Amino acid sequence: MEAKKVTEEEAETWKREIVTSVMRLVSTRLPQTDLISLLLVSPWLYRTLVSYPSIWLNIDLREMTNAGDRLLAALSLPRYRQVKHINLEFAQGVVDSHFKLVKARCPDALLSLECLNLNGCQKISDSGIEDITSICPKFKVFSMYWNVRVTDASIRHLVKHCRHIIDLNLSGCKSLTDKSMGLVAESYQELESLNITRCVKITDDGLLKVLQKCSSLQTLNLYALSGFTDKAYKKISLLADLRFLDLCGAQNISDEGLGDIAKCNKLESLNLTWCVRITDAGVITMANSCTSLEFLSLFGIVGVTDRCLEILSQTCSTTLTTLDVNGCIGIKRRSREELLKMFPRLTCFKVHS
Repeated sequence: MEAKKVTEEEAETWKREIVTSVMRLVSTRLPQTDLISLLLVSPWLYRTLVSYPSIWLNIDLREMTNAGDRLLAALSLPRYRQVKHINLEFAQGVVDSHFKLVKARCPDALLSLECLNLNGCQKISDSGIEDITSICPKFKVFSMYWNVRVTDASIRHLVKHCRHIIDLNLSGCKSLTDKSMGLVAESYQELESLNITRCVKITDDGLLKVLQKCSSLQTLNLYALSGFTDKAYKKISLLADLRFLDLCGAQNISDEGLGDIAKCNKLESLNLTWCVRITDAGVITMANSCTSLEFLSLFGIVGVTDRCLEILSQTCSTTLTTLDVNGCIGIKRRSREELLKMFPRLTCFKVHS
C-alpha cells in the first residue's frame, strides 16, 4: 500500500500542536543553559519557547564569568520581565555599577523578583545593595553570604524597600551589628529563616531583639558565634515553630539554657557541636521534650555519657537518622553497631570531619 503522503497542512498542524505540547512539557525540566541553546535551533522553536513565560522566571548565573554584564543583557530581553529568581552565587564580575545600570536602564524589570542570591559576591557594597533593593519590592528571599563589605546601611536599605522578606541569609557579613538585628526585628516579624553565622559583632542584645519580635522563625543558624550567653539562648524558647537550630561552637550555653530551648518541641534538627558546657542533664531535658528530632550533633562534648543516649533512644529512636557523638569521650557505646541497636533508623554517624 502506498504510504499516505503528509500534506504541508498536516505537518504544520503536527508541529503546532504535538511538538508545541512536547516542548512545553520538556522545557520546564531543562537547565537554563540548555533552554538558551534551544533558542538557536530554529526561528520557529525560538518563537515557541519565548511564548512560554513560565520557563523564563529564573536567571541562573551561578559561578559564571562576566556575570554582571550577562545579567544586564538578560534583563534587557522582554522574556525576562517576569523573572522571580536570580542566582549570582559565586559569580565573577559582579560589581556595584552593574546594579546601578540595572536601576537606570530597566527599573521595571525586577518588579516581580522574589529571590536574589548574592552569596560570595564580595565586590558588592552598601551602594549596590541600595540600588538593587530599591527596584525589588517583592523580595521574599535574600542571601548575601560571605560579604565583609556590607554594613548596617545595607540592612537599612533592605528593610526600607523590601517589606516581605521571610528568608534572610547574612552568614559571614562580619560588619553587621546589633543595629541590623533591630531593623530586622522591627521590619520582618513574619521572618521564617535567619542565618547570622559568623556575624561576630552581634551580641546578646541584638539577638534578643529578633527572638522577641520574630516569633515565626522556623530556622535559626547561629553557627560559630561564641559570644552569646544564656541571656539570649533562653529566649529561643519563644520560637514555638522552630524546626532547625544550629548552635555549633556555642561555648557559653549551659544545661539551663538548653533546658529552655527544649520548650521548642517541634525541633527536628539540632547542632550542639562543641557546646562544651553541656552535660547529660541538658541533653536529657531536650530528649524528653523534643521527640521529633531527626538530626542531632553532640560532637566534641566531653560532658555527656551513655546515660543521655539511653534516654534519647526512648524518645527519638524512631525519628533520628543523623547522630554524631564523635569526640564524646564519656560515651562508651558509640560504635556504629551499638548506635544502630538504640537508633535503628540512623544513616549518618558523622557530621564533622
